[in-house]
Amino acid sequence: MAVLRERPYVQFNFLVDLGDGNTEGADAGFQEVSGIGMEVTVAEYRNGNERENSVRKITGLNKSTDVTLKRGVIGSLRLYNWLNEIRNGDQNAMRTVTIQLQNEDHTQVVQTWKLLRARIIKHTSGPMNAKGTDVAMEELVLAYERLEME
Repeated sequence: MAVLRERPYVQFNFLVDLGDGNTEGADAGFQEVSGIGMEVTVAEYRNGNERENSVRKITGLNKSTDVTLKRGVIGSLRLYNWLNEIRNGDQNAMRTVTIQLQNEDHTQVVQTWKLLRARIIKHTSGPMNAKGTDVAMEELVLAYERLEME
């Protein structure tokens, strides 16, 4: 359940569950989650006999934005195995991905985002640069059908 307070929470206290119930260990250790959101379309309509010369705004369909997750490459194939199920046409490979923001001392979940019927649509590894000191990264993009917040 969302917890209301005067000051915003710091952004680095979050947990990610990729639909398998695991938020512990390196497999769930994402450095960045971005793009969580939704958009509601609006249809404009006007009756021909309206007295007022303006349109009505009618709520239409809603769509969810794609979410990007980034983490260091750890040698785990769990994301690849999930992507492989999806690309091979497994319609049961969709998952509920949960992102939980925690308070500063990690004792309470203060807000939760649930990405319903999520699937991987893009997976990128790299860049890899022999001259740099950066960490090898992997990026995951999820498409999902519905966003719920608690």
